[in-house]
Amino acid sequence: MDKVVRSAAEAVAGIENGMTLTVGGFGIAGIPTVLIDAVLQRGTTDLEVVSNNCGVDGAGLGVLLDQRRISRVIASYVGENKEFARQYLSGELEVELTPQGTLAEKMRSAGAGIPAFWTPTGVGSLVSEGGMPWHYDSEGNVIKASPPKEKREYTVRGVTREYVLEDSIFADFGLLRAAKGDRHGNLVFNRSARNFNPLCAMAAGVAVAEVEELVEPGEIDPDDVHLPGIYVQRVLPLTPEQVAAKDIEKRTTRPRPGTTTDQEA
Repeated sequence: MDKVVRSAAEAVAGIENGMTLTVGGFGIAGIPTVLIDAVLQRGTTDLEVVSNNCGVDGAGLGVLLDQRRISRVIASYVGENKEFARQYLSGELEVELTPQGTLAEKMRSAGAGIPAFWTPTGVGSLVSEGGMPWHYDSEGNVIKASPPKEKREYTVRGVTREYVLEDSIFADFGLLRAAKGDRHGNLVFNRSARNFNPLCAMAAGVAVAEVEELVEPGEIDPDDVHLPGIYVQRVLPLTPEQVAAKDIEKRTTRPRPGTTTDQEA
């Protein structure tokens, strides 16, 4: 039952070329930076990554992207990563853009053993009709587009509407970060870091969690557990230095009440 591993290299052992990884985080909040760096050091390439977005330039998944280790991304947001957008539009990267809620449900459903589900999200758009650009060539021509999806009408509470069939995502490995975890893999996330992290674990065959604080089994109240240990196979305790090394995507400040700005002085 002790799922603690001794090093980041041991934590990502088994991640091979061409595998599918789910990666937690939103922007660079709650991202498994140590595990991402370990994948980089491992030299793994041709990866398909499933994440809300692909980090930012030089941080998070952006470090794998910079080294051309990712060949395909399933995400809901290109975001502030200029290199992500450049690789996509220049034909170096295949990108399957997916509505954010649908992306979350694709992973949750996989964790529940459900291979597909019906949703009204995307009906009447390129999501359901097909034709969304997945892959460009170097000249900006679409060489691969999304296929049309199966649709069906359902009546829910007296309202009949159309739904689209979405496949769940079953990944090989999941990488996530938690504020606290015990040796059995029970995890607690800090505020907004509880975004895609639990879902990434649920969708993965092997879920690896880097934890800022490792505690003994029983020290986390069962009511406080955000993700049960049954979904987690490996736990990597972080050092104080690794815990403190957190990037800020955008820093916005304003004068405190009662103080004078340089401009007013």
